[in-house]
Amino acid sequence: MKKKYFGTDGIRGTVNLGNINGEKFFKFGLAAGTYFKNLKKKKQVAIIAKDTRLSGYTLEPALVSGLASAGMHIFTLGPLPTNGLAMLTKKMKANLGIMITASHNPFKDNGLKLFGPDGMKLSDKIEKKIENLIDKKTAKQLSEPKLLGRVKRLEDGNDRYIKILKSNFPNNFSLKGMKLVVDCANGAGYKSAPKILSELGAEVFPIGIKPNGLNINNKCGSTFPQVLKKYVKRFKADLGIALDGDADRVIMCDEKSQIIDGDQIIAMIAKRWKRKKILKGGVIGTLMSNYGLEKFFRSEKINFKRSKVGDRYVKEMMKKNNFNLGGEQSGHIILGKFATTGDGLLVALETLFALRKGKLASEIFKVYKSVPQKLLNIKVKNKKMINSLKCRKAIKKANELIKNKGRLLVRPSGTEPKVRIMCESFNYSLMNKCIKLVKKTIH
Repeated sequence: MKKKYFGTDGIRGTVNLGNINGEKFFKFGLAAGTYFKNLKKKKQVAIIAKDTRLSGYTLEPALVSGLASAGMHIFTLGPLPTNGLAMLTKKMKANLGIMITASHNPFKDNGLKLFGPDGMKLSDKIEKKIENLIDKKTAKQLSEPKLLGRVKRLEDGNDRYIKILKSNFPNNFSLKGMKLVVDCANGAGYKSAPKILSELGAEVFPIGIKPNGLNINNKCGSTFPQVLKKYVKRFKADLGIALDGDADRVIMCDEKSQIIDGDQIIAMIAKRWKRKKILKGGVIGTLMSNYGLEKFFRSEKINFKRSKVGDRYVKEMMKKNNFNLGGEQSGHIILGKFATTGDGLLVALETLFALRKGKLASEIFKVYKSVPQKLLNIKVKNKKMINSLKCRKAIKKANELIKNKGRLLVRPSGTEPKVRIMCESFNYSLMNKCIKLVKKTIH
């Protein structure tokens, strides 16, 4: 089902180019509002949150105008993590939740993530129906003046989110005596992350908490964990926590300043949940999950399946197989016992809950040996070029070379104009040879 506007994770792109501008956001809001209005449910409510990008100030009013023009009532929450928006969509029984964000992308990009009343990202089918309304004549979707939606700002979104997070843990859960560094990427988690960790009793050293609209994800957060390593070492912290721009990803750093990626976090939680008899069914990873993780699950007799890249596909497969844990190496991790989408802060709390009795992060994360992995991102004008005969031949040859010695994956990015080449093997020269072979055919 080919879609015109929506990618693997909502709508995303560079501001004031293509579809990311005020005019289009008005139409996105109008179309989404019209779709939910056509379901003829009594209540027509949308809630909107955003990250800290400068462009949020131009895109949010346009989106609100479109939704209100369709007759939806709107609550705006301001900066809030994506899963906070998802949780509150469900808690407030709203028809629709919209997160204005471009996640881990630089400040110049922005976009939308849409959630239904169950707190789940909208399905491809619903996104396609909304798309069909976007390009229809605006006049036909506008409400009568007396039926226009109302707009209200809620100032306590982060407090509501923190309350829900805390409710997932025992009342006596305490982080007293722990030193924590948290890098909020100058993004959506800059208020809630330091606040909840401090409220639980930890000594918190927050960084990336001074957003100026332009510094989100800029040499900080989960995509730039070198900063986290430095501060963990400086403050002799027990754990470092790095979120991304909308706080749905987390990368960690143990007390020895070793970076812990999403696969390692998933392995630790799966092992612990299995021991506690919390794990349900098994674990969903993606095509990018480390081969070492797959081997570990095999040895632990934990069922493991791979989905397409993107946390929405992880969640869909979790739901289909009735699993309650899944995620990506990038740090998108879904704790199905508590949440419907990735939540970096929730995953950090679950990790801290495992550490609360004086255990060392370096010990609990010593779970499996990762197979060396190299990822190359190539900027392209047309992502379809990987289907060319020349490229397909190179991929086939590389796969023959690495067969039984590792793994090769070539795929177009779902959110950026890039082709991603990933290779895994303990044989570094073979890995580089396979990547070079494919790279030559992509430009």
